[in-house]
Amino acid sequence: MPPVPPAQSFMEMALDEARAAASRGEVPVGCVIVRNGEVVARAGNRTLADKDPTGHAELIALRAAAAALGSERLIDCDLYVTLEPCTMCAAAISFARVRRLYFGAADVKGGAVENGVRFFGSPSCHHTPEVYGGMSETEAAALLKDFFQARR
Repeated sequence: MPPVPPAQSFMEMALDEARAAASRGEVPVGCVIVRNGEVVARAGNRTLADKDPTGHAELIALRAAAAALGSERLIDCDLYVTLEPCTMCAAAISFARVRRLYFGAADVKGGAVENGVRFFGSPSCHHTPEVYGGMSETEAAALLKDFFQARR
């Protein structure tokens, strides 16, 4: 069995997805879902392209991972995303029973993990993944800052 790549390489893949989203004019957020050291799904934001307010990278990747694995439960999966998930995405991560969540930049305004409603700490949260924030935070935050600065 080949060695499992380090977590940092999965976040780099998520950053690649974020860069691709930015090149399409989407908010640069990317997500990768991994199981047993193998990438199961990856996605970038597609809210504009799909004209879908739920077209967040996390939701697209969760749907693809569930389809690939043939289950709505992603129990042995880890999710890497470049931005702290919003409430909608945090709820989906919980419902999918994702094992670990790794995120890059904190989102003071829209985040729901370490900021805002802190969804995983809510009594109505069914499952709480292990959470690791701040991975590649500087690069993830710079992508977002540069994207929005160019729009002004």
